[in-house]
Amino acid sequence: MTSLSSVSGSVMSVYSGDFGNLEVKGNIQFAIDYVDSLKELHVFVAQCKDLAAADIKKQRSDPYVKTYLLPDKGKMGKKKTLVAKKTLNPVYNEILRYKIDRQILKTQKLNLSVWHRDTFKRNSFLGEVELDLETWDWDNKQNKQLKWYPLKRKTAPVAFEAENRGEMKLALQYVPEPMPGKKLPTTGEVHIWVKECLDLPLLRGSHLNSFVKCTILPDTSRKSRQKTRAVGKTSNPVFNHTMVYDGFRPEDLTEACVELTVWDHYKLSNQFLGGLRIGFGTGKSYGTEVDWMDSTSEEVALWEKMVNSPNSWIEATLPLRMLLIAKMSK
Repeated sequence: MTSLSSVSGSVMSVYSGDFGNLEVKGNIQFAIDYVDSLKELHVFVAQCKDLAAADIKKQRSDPYVKTYLLPDKGKMGKKKTLVAKKTLNPVYNEILRYKIDRQILKTQKLNLSVWHRDTFKRNSFLGEVELDLETWDWDNKQNKQLKWYPLKRKTAPVAFEAENRGEMKLALQYVPEPMPGKKLPTTGEVHIWVKECLDLPLLRGSHLNSFVKCTILPDTSRKSRQKTRAVGKTSNPVFNHTMVYDGFRPEDLTEACVELTVWDHYKLSNQFLGGLRIGFGTGKSYGTEVDWMDSTSEEVALWEKMVNSPNSWIEATLPLRMLLIAKMSK
């Protein structure tokens, strides 16, 4: 658990979002507020009106709203409303929450985008609004009121992540003393139970033959790598595979990160579908700055719960995301 390998990687750009076929029109009504007691940004998404119709013939769309905090999309994760069916005037009345310090909020932009989700889970862009939070007056009562904003075309470069990479259902357990009663102190174990994946993207028609790889960073050596068997012909594969990693001292839990990646195996190559990085997301490991310590708030929450509840399985369903994959050492 001590080797720090050099971490580098190339950005893989795979997008399944469709930007540009539909006109951008209509408005969105929302309000934002910072709740000091919870250290949370609340985005209240009320409704949209006069959206573009993805289904021209029937004059309707199946829209949902997605939010990001920029510039660091991956860190805080995306939040989404439910999909409203067959309407150009959807009503949501949902609160999307971000755990974030008020000081950090001043360095962020809030991006709200509206998307149509079709029956094949493909997404079409219907417009966006961006708010610069650096100059936002959080104490002004007017700013807490619902307001209408016109939807705009996409100005930012397209994000290098697929719109929907699916989710993974998993459970983690930290076992501090695998053999209690031993005179000599033993190191702990981390158990990773990969249960299933849901809604994996279909990159080559309806064929999918997926498996999950696990690495405990910073150790990228071959002995750190474990993987599930491949499950074919489904975008909702059930793995039910448990991986055990030993040699964890309590202090290693703050420095290590569980990297789970999902791959589609086809002929002689594997194509990356999405992944998770579960750790404290501090940006550092054993005193060195590393770009793989970039867990989202949901991934951090799972790791924290595991560390604070030894000897019990902590379950979560987390959205898979684009990762810059670390180069593996031989």
